[in-house]
Amino acid sequence: MSFPGSGLAKGLAVTLRTMTKRSVTAQYPDVQPDLPPRTRGVIGLFEENCTVCMLCARECPDWCIYIDSHKETVPPAAPGGRERSRNVLDRFAIDFALCMYCGICIEVCPFDALFWSPEFEYAETDIRELTHERDKLREWMWTVPEPPALDPKAEEPKEIAAARKAADKLAAQQAAEAEAEAPVQDAEAPAQDRDRARPETPGEGT
Repeated sequence: MSFPGSGLAKGLAVTLRTMTKRSVTAQYPDVQPDLPPRTRGVIGLFEENCTVCMLCARECPDWCIYIDSHKETVPPAAPGGRERSRNVLDRFAIDFALCMYCGICIEVCPFDALFWSPEFEYAETDIRELTHERDKLREWMWTVPEPPALDPKAEEPKEIAAARKAADKLAAQQAAEAEAEAPVQDAEAPAQDRDRARPETPGEGT
């Protein structure tokens, strides 16, 4: 059974308790928030790794990635070789008004050309200005945090294991070749020493 005015008394009690506690409000933008390391802010483009494979644009569920390119002919590297053609990136843009920040484009990129950046201050007064070209995406690339350190107990990547195996095999081959050449040189050295130690007989050298 509640008494008249009990609800008001409870509300005032809550107000008095919060008045004695320290405020936890961050005065943004004077105080920048401490963002988690895996914050999904914007997408940065590392243009040098992009091969214009169009995989990110095809897998995007919102179709918010626009890519234009053209083909160039590369002359042969050696005489007698044949010319090769390669794709050259002309435009790479993302419409963040359509993007739902799913990260599929970053996951499917086979050449590590797209990365998450924690930048989030890119609001615009016009929705048409939320389509950012590759120059802006390149600027956001430099705000991408470094990847976390590898777990020392984790399994070694296959690429590193294969490279180490090839290096060990090459070192063992070079060591075997050096050991095979060493006896030949050692056998020649005593013969040369004997020739130098043998006294000259009369008539030699004339």
